[in-house]
Amino acid sequence: MEIRLAENYGFCFGVKRAIEIAEESRDAYTYGPLIHNTEEINRLQDNFNVTTAHEMDELDGTNRVIIRTHGIVKEELRELKKSGKEIIDATCPFVTKPQEIVEEMSQAGYKVIIFGDEKHPEVKGVKSYAVNKPIVVLSTSELEDLYLGPKVAVVAQTTRKVKEFMKVVDYLVERVKEVRVFNTICNATFENQEAADKLSKEADVMIVIGGKNSSNTKQLFSIVQNNCPDSYHIEVPEELEASWFAGKKLCGVTAGASTPDWIIQNVIEKIRKFSV
Repeated sequence: MEIRLAENYGFCFGVKRAIEIAEESRDAYTYGPLIHNTEEINRLQDNFNVTTAHEMDELDGTNRVIIRTHGIVKEELRELKKSGKEIIDATCPFVTKPQEIVEEMSQAGYKVIIFGDEKHPEVKGVKSYAVNKPIVVLSTSELEDLYLGPKVAVVAQTTRKVKEFMKVVDYLVERVKEVRVFNTICNATFENQEAADKLSKEADVMIVIGGKNSSNTKQLFSIVQNNCPDSYHIEVPEELEASWFAGKKLCGVTAGASTPDWIIQNVIEKIRKFSV
């Protein structure tokens, strides 16, 4: 059985940057998981003493705080800065951009619409920069009964599908006089999605590697599953099952933006053993 990696996969710029910051910082706490990959979080804890705090009060015993790649709520960042702690900002620049846009557009009187998952930490952070309450949606149906006003500004969670974002944009253009559109979907996300789509159309089985709570990995899995019914989302090699590869000729492999190369290589090595 042939094993083929997607043309684009794995670590994006923002994740690489965040991990380098964490490794250089050492002996620090991150507020929330630095990235959405448990195995890499554990590696940083074991080798660099970078600990994850899930609540603000867990930071009381530390003087150094790393802001996660997804960013945090504006009020919490302000509170941390007031505390006198050393703040090391590992927020991805592609996440900082929609924060700035939302703040600027809402101050200018635009109704802000965010295309994304309201429960995701990135969206929670972006949402907090609006001076007036923004609207967060995942589909056009959520906009149907809402008064949007004469002008809106729309941004996207960095890891969403471009085609789905454009459905929201098209809907707004047909109904609102003035629409400001900011395509804040990360280029790496778009490239990974295109590559996964292409490979999954040829593969007999697809393996998508990444955190189970990783938005961009779940988006990849959704894309490949449409083309290749025998697709599986795993986080570690131990989840692989030999039966998945029986009788298959081409196994495609892709990985989310928070998936380190060492995990990808371990997964491929185990797949090879199944294909002997």
